[in-house]
Amino acid sequence: MRATVVGAGVMGLATARELAKRGHEVDVHEQFDLLHTRGSSHGTSRIFRLSYPEERWIQLAQRAYALWREIEAESGRRLLELSGLVDVDVDPTERLRAFAACGVAHEELSPEDVRHRFGFAYDDVPRLVFTADAGISLAAESVRTFADEAARFGARIHERSRVERLGDLDADVVVVTAGGWAPTLLRAAEIELEAQPTRETIVYFRLRDDHVFPSLIDELGERQFFALAAPGVGVKAGLHHSGAPTDPEREEEPDLGVVAAVSEWVARRLPRVDPSALHAETCIYTNTADLHFVCERRGRIVVGSACSGHGFKFAPAVGERLADLAETG
Repeated sequence: MRATVVGAGVMGLATARELAKRGHEVDVHEQFDLLHTRGSSHGTSRIFRLSYPEERWIQLAQRAYALWREIEAESGRRLLELSGLVDVDVDPTERLRAFAACGVAHEELSPEDVRHRFGFAYDDVPRLVFTADAGISLAAESVRTFADEAARFGARIHERSRVERLGDLDADVVVVTAGGWAPTLLRAAEIELEAQPTRETIVYFRLRDDHVFPSLIDELGERQFFALAAPGVGVKAGLHHSGAPTDPEREEEPDLGVVAAVSEWVARRLPRVDPSALHAETCIYTNTADLHFVCERRGRIVVGSACSGHGFKFAPAVGERLADLAETG
C-alpha cells in the first residue's frame, strides 16, 4: 500500500512509523521543519499519565505505555521520565473507581504527605491521589525518535512540503494528522471536522531546588491548572483550555492574562518554584466539543485530528489505530 501522511507532529510520525514498520510505502509531508514551534508537538515535555476518571482513557493510556516502552527499547532512547503524578480533585471517587477497574497502582495521600514528599501546598484538600506510573514524555526527543524510526523502516519525510489539496496526493490512503490545519484541509476535500483550534499559553519557571518534580493536575475549580518538569529549564505550567480560538496560519504572542493567572497559582501552590515567569510560549489545541479524539476513515482519507489538548501521551497507540484504519480500505 502507498500511504501519505500529512503533518509530521507526534501523531503523524507515530502513524508513519507504524505503517512503515508494517511494510507499507510511506511518504510524510510537513509544511514546516520538523520540531517547528507552530503546532502542538514542540517544547521540552508533556505530561504522561494513566490517570483518568474514565476507563476508556486509562485503557488507551495503558496501551500507549506499553508501546512507548517498546519504542524506547527499539531506538535505544529514553522517551519517558516517570517521577509520578499528583491529581487534585474535589472528589476523587470516580478516578479511584476507574483505577480499581483497570488495575492502576496508586496511593491516597494527605495534604501533609504531599507537602513533605513533593512540596505542593494543598492544606485545604482532604485527600490527594498519587500515581507512580506517570511523569513526563520528552516531547522534542519523542518527535525526533518517531521520525528517525519511521525513516529506519523506510518512510520518506519531506520537510517544508505543504499540501494544499488532499486530492492532489498520489496515494492509496491519505492520513491527515495536520492538527489545527486539519479542519480547513479536510473541508476542501468535503469532509467536515467539527473541531476548533485554540492558541494556548505555556509558562516556564525556575525550580528552587534540584529535587524530583512530579507532574501535577489541579482540578479543584472550574479551571484546570497543570505543572510538570521541563528538563533543562525547570518547570512548565499552564491553564488547560484557556486559549482563544485561533487561525493557525497566524503567529501570535502568549496571552499575558494567562501568564499572570498561572504565575499566581504557582505562587500559591508550588513553594518550590520561583513564581517569576522565565518566559512563555504558545501551542495549538485542536478541540472537539466533548474533548474526544477523531480517528476515522472517509473513503481513502483517514482523519487523525483532533486530539483536544491531551493527545501527546497517547501518540503510539493513536498511530497504531490510524495505521489499522489505513489498512481497512
